[in-house]
Amino acid sequence: MLGLEAADVLVLMALVAYTVLAVAFRRRVAGWHLLAAKNLVAALVFLAGTTVARCLNNGGARFLVRMGTVSLAYAYLFGAVDSLQLILRGRWLDGTVLALEERLFGVQPNLWMQRFTRSWLTEWMMFAYVVYLPLYPLVCAAIYARRGGRAVEEVFFSLGLVNVLCDVGFILFPVAGPLAFIGARFTVPLEGWVFTSLGELVRAKLHFVGGSLPSPHCAAATVLWGMAWRHCRWLFWLLAPIVLTLYVSTVYGRYHYASDAVTGIALALAVVAVAPGLLRAWERAASPR
Repeated sequence: MLGLEAADVLVLMALVAYTVLAVAFRRRVAGWHLLAAKNLVAALVFLAGTTVARCLNNGGARFLVRMGTVSLAYAYLFGAVDSLQLILRGRWLDGTVLALEERLFGVQPNLWMQRFTRSWLTEWMMFAYVVYLPLYPLVCAAIYARRGGRAVEEVFFSLGLVNVLCDVGFILFPVAGPLAFIGARFTVPLEGWVFTSLGELVRAKLHFVGGSLPSPHCAAATVLWGMAWRHCRWLFWLLAPIVLTLYVSTVYGRYHYASDAVTGIALALAVVAVAPGLLRAWERAASPR
């Protein structure tokens, strides 16, 4: 279908869906007309990027352009859902999450973890949290080098699917997040060094209130880890301590509730399981008769 891959169709469908939601709920979406215009521009830029990638003869250059185009599209979709989070519920549902976790654990995990706060531990946790950003290109490049373009398209599609499903979760069950909702209850500061500063920079510049349940950080990291298991086993074992720490760091660093992390991991495992079948179905539907 016009030379589009499954990941391309996913991105374009998400942009259309977010635009329709912005228009349909315009009374609840601040700057809905601007969001709709930005989505149109994003779609055009994305199509231009995919076209350029297809026209390149050099496989390495084609992969780099493709990876950059897809990664930037997923980052844009995450930001685009910000103003759509409260269109259905109209309020944050953190109270429900807090009540559930206290019933299950007898404590609130984010607050309970304060007793273990140490500068060296905070630095390791923040390293695991921020290293997620270069994991996208590094894992994709390793899988491309080992298994080629078809394998990396599976990675792109799986990442796109889990990111879009997380965005849907933000709308269906909007959660503001620990610092936004119970920030005053944290009494121990997170002190560290380089990676702690980078983690706080990510929080200040790249995050917004909400975007919490499921945790896209845990979800995307799990997809990358699962794809490494499937296509590049040595990389899976190399990533193991980092990804496992990343799961804990989202709660320790007060980015997410424990519920966000668990649902993000579960969602990603489901996506990793169904992605190959969905890709085969797409290839059958898109291939010329």
